[in-house]
Amino acid sequence: MKEKYTVEKVYENVKVEEGIYKLSIKGKFEVKPGQFYLLRAWDIEPTLSRPISIHDVDDEKISFLYSVVGRGTEILSKLKNGDEIKITGPLGNGFDSEIISGKVAIICGGIGTAPMLYLAKTLKNSTVDFYAGFRTESTIVDNVEKYVNKLELSTEDGSIGHKGYVTDNFKPEEYDYVLCCGPEIMMYKVVRMCEEKNVPVYISMEKKMACGIGACLVCTCKTKSGRKRTCKEGPVFLGSELILNE
Repeated sequence: MKEKYTVEKVYENVKVEEGIYKLSIKGKFEVKPGQFYLLRAWDIEPTLSRPISIHDVDDEKISFLYSVVGRGTEILSKLKNGDEIKITGPLGNGFDSEIISGKVAIICGGIGTAPMLYLAKTLKNSTVDFYAGFRTESTIVDNVEKYVNKLELSTEDGSIGHKGYVTDNFKPEEYDYVLCCGPEIMMYKVVRMCEEKNVPVYISMEKKMACGIGACLVCTCKTKSGRKRTCKEGPVFLGSELILNE
């Protein structure tokens, strides 16, 4: 199976903080929060496109927040206004904002906060508390506060907010739904906490992907109904359906 792409032009690609960039493309995009695109700004090498989650969408553009971690994202970070970029998407199964209601907690960590801004914006019939955890002070949640009831920050070094982990002050029993994305060890803990309190939790899995379109089976994860493709059936799964190996 070969990926189908469109060629777009970069509107903006700015450094948000050390190692973190936001890339924007002008246009109208119909997407669900939690979905992703394959981005590519090269012809041959690296072989694979890079799966990047949707950070934000408005009437004029779509934005991707990404961390520079290898050759592909290093190339992306060098793009400037007017440069061509190939995109495939939207891909994957995102958060279903229509069934999520009531009091909602979004809990995320590190670059796992990237897809949660647009998610917070779409939950218009919910009261949303946003929990974000980082190793040290970060600016990537600066635009979140205007869309949520409460923003609670945690840092491991205590540079801002609570000193410790994002799960330290989180009480799942206070919420109707919990939505989570971030490091696997954090997501596993959140799932356990929610299961103990019988609170439904949806998590956005982060797995290494090859094709990104469900053909290669590289990104499968274990569920109670068999192995599922993170790029196709996911990346958003109901926490109670997953078999988590810590």
